[in-house]
Amino acid sequence: MRLETITRVPQTQTHKTPLLFVHGMWHGAWCWDEYFLPYFAEYGYHATALSLRGHAGSDGKISGNTIANYVSDVDQVASQFETAPVIIGHSMGGFLTQKYLETHNAPAAVLLASNPHYGLWPTFFRMAGQRPLTLLKVIGQLRLYPVVETPEAARWALFSKDMPEEQVSKYYAKLNDESFRMFMDLLGLNLANPKKVKTPLLILGAEFDNAISPEQVHATARAYGINAEIFPNMAHDMMLELNWRSVSKRILNWLKEKGI
Repeated sequence: MRLETITRVPQTQTHKTPLLFVHGMWHGAWCWDEYFLPYFAEYGYHATALSLRGHAGSDGKISGNTIANYVSDVDQVASQFETAPVIIGHSMGGFLTQKYLETHNAPAAVLLASNPHYGLWPTFFRMAGQRPLTLLKVIGQLRLYPVVETPEAARWALFSKDMPEEQVSKYYAKLNDESFRMFMDLLGLNLANPKKVKTPLLILGAEFDNAISPEQVHATARAYGINAEIFPNMAHDMMLELNWRSVSKRILNWLKEKGI
Protein backbone atom coordinates (compact mmCIF):
# COMPACT_ATOMS: atom_id res chain seq x y z
CA MET A 1 0.00 0.00 0.00
CA ARG A 2 1.25 3.49 -0.81
CA LEU A 3 1.70 5.38 2.43
CA GLU A 4 2.50 9.07 2.57
CA THR A 5 5.72 9.95 4.35
CA ILE A 6 7.26 13.33 5.08
CA THR A 7 11.00 13.42 5.68
CA ARG A 8 13.29 16.19 6.85
CA VAL A 9 16.94 15.52 6.10
CA PRO A 10 19.56 17.37 8.17
CA GLN A 11 22.18 19.49 6.46
CA THR A 12 24.74 17.45 8.39
CA GLN A 13 23.57 14.11 9.74
CA THR A 14 25.27 13.74 13.11
CA HIS A 15 23.15 10.83 14.33
CA LYS A 16 23.14 7.45 12.62
CA THR A 17 19.77 6.36 14.04
CA PRO A 18 16.73 7.79 12.21
CA LEU A 19 13.48 8.86 13.89
CA LEU A 20 10.04 7.66 12.82
CA PHE A 21 7.00 9.59 14.02
CA VAL A 22 3.55 7.96 14.25
CA HIS A 23 0.44 10.13 14.51
CA GLY A 24 -2.75 9.53 16.46
CA MET A 25 -6.45 9.48 15.64
CA TRP A 26 -7.71 11.98 13.05
CA HIS A 27 -4.21 13.23 12.20
CA GLY A 28 -1.61 12.57 9.52
CA ALA A 29 2.11 13.05 8.97
CA TRP A 30 1.43 16.79 8.68
CA CYS A 31 1.09 17.16 12.47
CA TRP A 32 4.78 16.32 12.93
CA ASP A 33 6.02 18.53 10.11
CA GLU A 34 4.72 21.70 11.70
CA TYR A 35 7.50 21.72 14.32
CA PHE A 36 9.02 18.37 15.25
CA LEU A 37 10.50 17.16 11.95
CA PRO A 38 12.34 20.44 11.24
CA TYR A 39 13.45 20.63 14.88
CA PHE A 40 15.07 17.19 14.96
CA ALA A 41 16.55 17.61 11.49
CA GLU A 42 18.18 20.81 12.74
CA TYR A 43 19.86 18.71 15.42
CA GLY A 44 21.25 16.21 12.94
CA TYR A 45 18.54 13.53 12.83
CA HIS A 46 16.97 12.00 9.74
CA ALA A 47 13.31 12.53 10.72
CA THR A 48 10.35 10.88 8.99
CA ALA A 49 6.62 10.85 9.71
CA LEU A 50 4.07 8.56 8.07
CA SER A 51 0.37 8.90 7.42
CA LEU A 52 -1.52 5.72 8.27
CA ARG A 53 -3.72 4.19 5.58
CA GLY A 54 -6.69 6.39 4.72
CA HIS A 55 -5.18 9.37 6.51
CA ALA A 56 -3.96 12.58 4.86
CA GLY A 57 -2.13 11.62 1.64
CA SER A 58 -2.02 7.84 2.08
CA ASP A 59 -3.99 5.33 0.03
CA GLY A 60 -6.80 3.25 1.49
CA LYS A 61 -9.94 3.87 3.48
CA ILE A 62 -10.32 4.58 7.18
CA SER A 63 -13.57 2.73 7.83
CA GLY A 64 -13.08 -0.82 9.09
CA ASN A 65 -9.39 -0.52 9.91
CA THR A 66 -8.01 -2.36 12.93
CA ILE A 67 -5.05 -1.76 15.20
CA ALA A 68 -3.32 -4.62 13.35
CA ASN A 69 -3.79 -2.76 10.05
CA TYR A 70 -2.17 0.34 11.43
CA VAL A 71 0.70 -1.57 13.06
CA SER A 72 1.33 -3.13 9.64
CA ASP A 73 1.65 0.40 8.23
CA VAL A 74 4.24 1.30 10.86
CA ASP A 75 6.13 -1.90 10.08
CA GLN A 76 6.02 -1.17 6.34
CA VAL A 77 7.68 2.21 6.77
CA ALA A 78 10.06 1.23 9.59
CA SER A 79 11.38 -1.72 7.59
CA GLN A 80 12.54 0.60 4.80
CA PHE A 81 15.26 2.16 6.96
CA GLU A 82 18.78 0.73 6.78
CA THR A 83 19.08 1.34 10.53
CA ALA A 84 16.17 0.53 12.83
CA PRO A 85 14.52 3.83 13.78
CA VAL A 86 13.51 5.27 17.12
CA ILE A 87 9.70 5.20 17.15
CA ILE A 88 7.91 8.28 18.49
CA GLY A 89 4.14 7.83 18.76
CA HIS A 90 1.40 10.24 19.81
CA SER A 91 -1.96 9.15 21.26
CA MET A 92 -3.18 6.19 19.19
CA GLY A 93 0.27 6.31 17.58
CA GLY A 94 1.71 5.66 21.02
CA PHE A 95 -0.48 2.60 21.34
CA LEU A 96 0.59 1.45 17.87
CA THR A 97 4.18 1.92 19.02
CA GLN A 98 3.56 -0.37 21.98
CA LYS A 99 1.98 -3.02 19.73
CA TYR A 100 4.80 -2.72 17.18
CA LEU A 101 7.41 -3.21 19.92
CA GLU A 102 5.76 -6.44 21.05
CA THR A 103 7.24 -8.11 17.97
CA HIS A 104 9.99 -5.72 16.81
CA ASN A 105 13.13 -4.28 18.28
CA ALA A 106 13.94 -0.57 18.26
CA PRO A 107 16.81 1.42 19.74
CA ALA A 108 14.30 3.41 21.81
CA ALA A 109 10.74 4.71 21.71
CA VAL A 110 8.81 7.71 22.97
CA LEU A 111 5.12 7.71 23.92
CA LEU A 112 3.42 11.12 23.84
CA ALA A 113 -0.02 11.31 25.50
CA SER A 114 -0.31 7.67 24.51
CA ASN A 115 -3.42 5.56 24.64
CA PRO A 116 -2.84 3.25 27.61
CA HIS A 117 -1.86 -0.37 27.16
CA TYR A 118 -5.09 -1.41 28.95
CA GLY A 119 -7.45 0.45 26.63
CA LEU A 120 -9.65 3.52 26.48
CA TRP A 121 -12.49 2.84 28.92
CA PRO A 122 -11.46 5.76 31.19
CA THR A 123 -11.59 8.08 28.18
CA PHE A 124 -14.94 6.57 27.17
CA PHE A 125 -16.44 7.28 30.60
CA ARG A 126 -14.90 10.76 30.74
CA MET A 127 -16.55 11.61 27.45
CA ALA A 128 -19.84 10.10 28.64
CA GLY A 129 -19.74 12.50 31.58
CA GLN A 130 -18.48 15.63 29.85
CA ARG A 131 -19.70 15.29 26.25
CA PRO A 132 -22.56 12.75 26.23
CA LEU A 133 -24.12 13.99 22.98
CA THR A 134 -20.81 13.53 21.20
CA LEU A 135 -20.53 9.98 22.49
CA LEU A 136 -24.09 9.23 21.34
CA LYS A 137 -23.16 10.46 17.85
CA VAL A 138 -20.05 8.25 17.84
CA ILE A 139 -22.07 5.18 18.77
CA GLY A 140 -24.99 6.03 16.52
CA GLN A 141 -22.82 6.72 13.46
CA LEU A 142 -20.16 4.07 14.22
CA ARG A 143 -17.44 6.61 13.46
CA LEU A 144 -15.17 8.79 15.56
CA TYR A 145 -15.35 12.04 13.61
CA PRO A 146 -18.02 13.52 15.94
CA VAL A 147 -15.30 13.86 18.59
CA VAL A 148 -13.60 16.54 16.43
CA GLU A 149 -16.42 17.55 14.08
CA THR A 150 -16.32 21.27 15.01
CA PRO A 151 -13.44 23.57 15.97
CA GLU A 152 -14.89 23.74 19.49
CA ALA A 153 -14.99 19.95 19.75
CA ALA A 154 -11.46 19.67 18.37
CA ARG A 155 -10.24 22.17 20.94
CA TRP A 156 -11.79 20.14 23.78
CA ALA A 157 -10.16 16.92 22.58
CA LEU A 158 -6.82 18.20 21.37
CA PHE A 159 -5.85 21.75 22.26
CA SER A 160 -5.36 24.09 25.20
CA LYS A 161 -7.77 26.88 25.98
CA ASP A 162 -5.09 29.42 25.10
CA MET A 163 -4.38 28.00 21.63
CA PRO A 164 -5.15 30.85 19.16
CA GLU A 165 -8.36 30.35 17.19
CA GLU A 166 -6.54 30.66 13.87
CA GLN A 167 -4.28 27.75 14.77
CA VAL A 168 -7.19 25.61 15.96
CA SER A 169 -8.99 26.32 12.69
CA LYS A 170 -5.87 25.52 10.67
CA TYR A 171 -5.37 22.13 12.32
CA TYR A 172 -9.08 21.33 12.49
CA ALA A 173 -9.33 21.66 8.70
CA LYS A 174 -6.77 18.87 8.29
CA LEU A 175 -8.40 16.31 10.60
CA ASN A 176 -9.68 12.99 9.21
CA ASP A 177 -12.43 10.64 10.29
CA GLU A 178 -11.25 7.65 12.33
CA SER A 179 -12.12 3.95 12.38
CA PHE A 180 -14.75 2.81 14.89
CA ARG A 181 -13.54 -0.77 14.42
CA MET A 182 -10.10 0.32 15.60
CA PHE A 183 -11.74 1.99 18.60
CA MET A 184 -13.25 -1.38 19.52
CA ASP A 185 -9.72 -2.79 19.59
CA LEU A 186 -8.80 -0.05 22.06
CA LEU A 187 -11.75 -0.98 24.25
CA GLY A 188 -10.54 -4.53 24.61
CA LEU A 189 -10.30 -6.49 21.36
CA ASN A 190 -6.56 -5.95 20.87
CA LEU A 191 -4.80 -4.47 23.90
CA ALA A 192 -1.05 -4.12 24.43
CA ASN A 193 1.15 -6.42 26.52
CA PRO A 194 3.95 -4.47 28.26
CA LYS A 195 5.69 -7.70 29.26
CA LYS A 196 6.57 -8.29 25.61
CA VAL A 197 8.29 -4.91 25.18
CA LYS A 198 12.03 -4.70 25.90
CA THR A 199 12.74 -1.36 24.21
CA PRO A 200 13.78 1.63 26.40
CA LEU A 201 10.82 4.01 26.69
CA LEU A 202 10.27 7.69 27.46
CA ILE A 203 6.65 8.33 28.45
CA LEU A 204 5.32 11.90 28.44
CA GLY A 205 1.88 13.34 29.11
CA ALA A 206 0.04 16.67 29.38
CA GLU A 207 -1.55 18.25 32.44
CA PHE A 208 -4.76 19.44 30.79
CA ASP A 209 -5.31 16.53 28.40
CA ASN A 210 -9.03 15.73 28.03
CA ALA A 211 -8.33 12.70 25.83
CA ILE A 212 -5.60 10.93 27.84
CA SER A 213 -5.40 12.10 31.43
CA PRO A 214 -2.15 12.28 33.43
CA GLU A 215 -3.48 9.35 35.50
CA GLN A 216 -3.70 7.22 32.36
CA VAL A 217 -0.17 8.23 31.36
CA HIS A 218 1.19 7.35 34.80
CA ALA A 219 -0.59 3.97 34.67
CA THR A 220 1.06 3.19 31.35
CA ALA A 221 4.47 4.12 32.72
CA ARG A 222 4.01 1.93 35.79
CA ALA A 223 3.22 -1.03 33.53
CA TYR A 224 6.64 -0.56 31.91
CA GLY A 225 8.42 -0.04 35.21
CA ILE A 226 9.34 3.61 34.64
CA ASN A 227 8.13 7.07 35.66
CA ALA A 228 6.10 9.29 33.37
CA GLU A 229 6.72 13.01 32.98
CA ILE A 230 3.75 15.39 32.77
CA PHE A 231 4.09 18.76 31.07
CA PRO A 232 2.20 21.61 32.75
CA ASN A 233 -0.29 23.89 30.99
CA MET A 234 -0.45 21.61 27.96
CA ALA A 235 -3.23 19.66 26.23
CA HIS A 236 -3.35 16.51 24.13
CA ASP A 237 -1.59 17.56 20.90
CA MET A 238 1.78 17.98 22.57
CA MET A 239 3.60 18.34 19.25
CA LEU A 240 1.39 21.28 18.20
CA GLU A 241 0.81 23.05 21.51
CA LEU A 242 2.31 26.49 22.08
CA ASN A 243 4.98 24.99 24.34
CA TRP A 244 5.89 22.19 21.92
CA ARG A 245 9.57 23.09 22.15
CA SER A 246 9.80 21.96 25.79
CA VAL A 247 8.58 18.52 24.71
CA SER A 248 10.93 18.21 21.76
CA LYS A 249 13.86 19.37 23.90
CA ARG A 250 13.08 16.70 26.52
CA ILE A 251 13.04 14.01 23.81
CA LEU A 252 16.28 15.34 22.33
CA ASN A 253 18.03 15.27 25.70
CA TRP A 254 16.76 11.77 26.43
CA LEU A 255 18.07 10.50 23.10
CA LYS A 256 21.45 12.03 23.95
CA GLU A 257 21.38 10.30 27.34
CA LYS A 258 20.81 7.02 25.49
CA GLY A 259 23.66 7.72 23.12
CA ILE A 260 21.34 7.80 20.10
